[in-house]
Amino acid sequence: MPPLNTSSLPDLIFTLLFFFMMVTTMREVTLKVQFKLPQATELQKLEKKSLVTFIYVGKPTNEFRAKMGSESRIQLNDAFAEVSEIQDYIAQEKSSMKEEDQPYMTVSLKVDKETKMGIVTDIKQALREAYALKINYSAVNSN
Repeated sequence: MPPLNTSSLPDLIFTLLFFFMMVTTMREVTLKVQFKLPQATELQKLEKKSLVTFIYVGKPTNEFRAKMGSESRIQLNDAFAEVSEIQDYIAQEKSSMKEEDQPYMTVSLKVDKETKMGIVTDIKQALREAYALKINYSAVNSN
């Protein structure tokens, strides 16, 4: 019996690898808070989304409302957090970036339009203490 010809096997493997690289999407954050973005008249699109870190603020979703209550909560990545945890979160996000990109990091606040301004002020103060001075407020276009 002649030996099996495996000369085309690397081509097949690289074709499969290329296919999976093209169709796979990166995992997004699982939202645990509800928010409706406020409307704005003048918006600016973010250029480098890889340099943007998101902080979500809003009421917990229905599945977490019994445990967390109905007051606005902060979500960092996939977990609920307190204002005191923001500095560590920013330090961790900065350390995952290239050193030359760290000064260009932007923190985008996705805040429910019904959220009280006190929690936003506390978040901004924590960001100031973490030297995350580029802040963006996410909104929807009213036009």
